[in-house]
Amino acid sequence: MPEVIEIPIELTQFQLPQAVQNRLNLLLDRQDQGDTLSLSERQEAEGLVELAEFLSLFSLRSTRVMKSG
Repeated sequence: MPEVIEIPIELTQFQLPQAVQNRLNLLLDRQDQGDTLSLSERQEAEGLVELAEFLSLFSLRSTRVMKSG
């Protein structure tokens, strides 16, 4: 039987703070405009994208579990 993990409802709605989202948008916009990002900027952008994707997936799965439960 799968183990049930209770997740506080507040965590299912967690998003990147606006300042962090703004920084990610800035880096991605610069890259889209053809600017070369430094190695540290690329790593920062990649990490933020991974975090944003994780939070989206977490929220979607949490919503699905709450609807089925």
